[in-house]
Amino acid sequence: MYKPFKLPDDFLMGSATAATQIEGGDRNNTWYDWCEKGKILDGSSCLRANDHWNRVEEDVGLIRQLNHRAYRLGLEWSRIEPNNGQFDFSAISHYRNEIEMLIQNGVKPLVTLHHFSSPLWLRDEGEFENEKAVGYFERYTRYVVENLGDLVSEYITINEPNVYVANGYFFGDWPPGQKNLGLALKVFKNMTLCHIASYRAIHEVRKKMGFKGITMVGVANHLRIFDPYSRNPLDLLAAKVMEHMFQGAIVKSMTTGRLRFPIGFGAPMGKGRFFDFIGINYYSRSAVRFKGFKDDVMPNTQRNDLGWEIYPKGLYDLCKKAYKMFKAPIWITENGTCDQEDAFRSDYIYQHLLELSKLSEEGIPVQRYYHWTLMDNFEWVEGESARFGLIHVDYETQKRTIRKSGELYGQICLHNGVTQEMIDNYL
Repeated sequence: MYKPFKLPDDFLMGSATAATQIEGGDRNNTWYDWCEKGKILDGSSCLRANDHWNRVEEDVGLIRQLNHRAYRLGLEWSRIEPNNGQFDFSAISHYRNEIEMLIQNGVKPLVTLHHFSSPLWLRDEGEFENEKAVGYFERYTRYVVENLGDLVSEYITINEPNVYVANGYFFGDWPPGQKNLGLALKVFKNMTLCHIASYRAIHEVRKKMGFKGITMVGVANHLRIFDPYSRNPLDLLAAKVMEHMFQGAIVKSMTTGRLRFPIGFGAPMGKGRFFDFIGINYYSRSAVRFKGFKDDVMPNTQRNDLGWEIYPKGLYDLCKKAYKMFKAPIWITENGTCDQEDAFRSDYIYQHLLELSKLSEEGIPVQRYYHWTLMDNFEWVEGESARFGLIHVDYETQKRTIRKSGELYGQICLHNGVTQEMIDNYL
């Protein structure tokens, strides 16, 4: 079943996290407010999370211990700019110290500017429903890059804008809890403009200040495979429509500046090429039914603890399609699975990296893989109950314990591939 394989020598592997999910202690963001309203399924709160804010040195040590050569970290906007136009130098200094620690340990940082969480002052102004958010986001971007740009050359402007909009403005399960298609489309448009403004600002500031390193900026796009549930032509039609509405329109709008239906029309900030890599967050496949326009799961397939289908081939297909469309390096900015017992995570990692090795053999420039996630964390509306970590976290004591899958992935990172010895010991 398993066979050894090699990944390119310059292929960088590591892990990804988000500030709100691991830091703890911040009462000034939209997710803390959501927790206080009792919206989290298991009753937990991001106020506790992993206490990473106070355990940076320990966690960087674990990253190094696991041989990760790349790490994607999020910044908490509400810490850096606690009030509109008022920046907290101690917060940006905290992140600077963490990034310096990563670099000293041979780990390349990739910084995410917005990962589902916003300052409460921005919420009070309508968040991304308000076009003023574009100027605010650009100002925040400039402050970050002016203060971190000598250390960090690689950035993600926005994480999964489609998931943010779907859950916050269509289903209403996430803040701000809206179920309003008109607002959803307005937010899609303004987030597109935020990305473009941020993309330009990052390049401009790093060039103006003479910071070294190649500037690389992109979006972490949540991409799924949308397949028809059956051979019924109506299911096929529904799958194509859902794919465009959920991911096609927003990805094309953000990368080119030309708004796609139903987000809008024209190019409010001009057309261009607003990406240096294509970031792909990949987890699963959707089986689409025309009846009820339903997003389902294929029968008789392997699923994770949240009921998501495990479909490694989808990662291969999405990367191939993305490269054909955009002709840019591919970075897997998230890929992982919810597996509380660590029963199938090792196999999951093996199967998905095997698909990436096939792409490399075909000359598709897949350059990075950031596993989601380094350690169990506050998994948004699921709370602490959904465990995606290579490292187990006991939230009562904050004790970190490396899982067997974490050990395997650490060996894969060290050797840039899978050996027979790894197969014998871990798979």
